[in-house]
Amino acid sequence: MSNITLSIPEEIHKVMKKHKEVKWSEVARKAIIEHVAKLKLMDKITEKSKLTKKDIEEINKEIKKSLLERY
Repeated sequence: MSNITLSIPEEIHKVMKKHKEVKWSEVARKAIIEHVAKLKLMDKITEKSKLTKKDIEEINKEIKKSLLERY
C-alpha cells in the first residue's frame, strides 16, 4: 500500500487532535476510495463520448447560467 502526506488547515488539525479516538487515516482513505469510484464511473460513462472539451465547457456554462437564474 502507498503512503501520502496531506496538508490541512490548522483549525481542522486542532479539532482532529481533540478526537484521538477517530482513525483519521481511515477517514481519509475511505473518502479517497469513494471519490476514485466516482471518477471511474465518470470515465466509464464518458469513454465513448464524442463531445469535445469546448462542448463540455459550453454545456457547463449553460447549466451554471440556468442555476444562477433559478436561484
